[in-house]
Amino acid sequence: MNKTTIAKAYIEHLSKADLSALLNLFSEDATVVSPVYGSKNYKEFYTQLFADTNNSSLKTKGIFEDAETGNVALYFTYQWTLKNDSFVEFDVVDILIFDNENKIKELTIIYDTVVSRKLVDQL
Repeated sequence: MNKTTIAKAYIEHLSKADLSALLNLFSEDATVVSPVYGSKNYKEFYTQLFADTNNSSLKTKGIFEDAETGNVALYFTYQWTLKNDSFVEFDVVDILIFDNENKIKELTIIYDTVVSRKLVDQL
């Protein structure tokens, strides 16, 4: 799979909360850096995210691959219903850094946390 295909699969698996398929996109030592959850091992991050989530919907706005580094930026809208039925919607940019086998080695999530941080703190 090329990196754009992997990015599209990432969005699809995240939308469906398909933990197994999502985790298969990552290298074993991968990390996720989140503005709400901090820096975590990818398995720990997605397990916690899915435990905190009742439903989510993602709408892709763009996928951008840097010609020099091969890094990919995903730009999307995230509609998130937390397990206590609180709802928040925001735009997100995820930066994906790949290893030599086209597995995600690091994923950095960038978004405004003003509303979401308060909602997660209430869980």
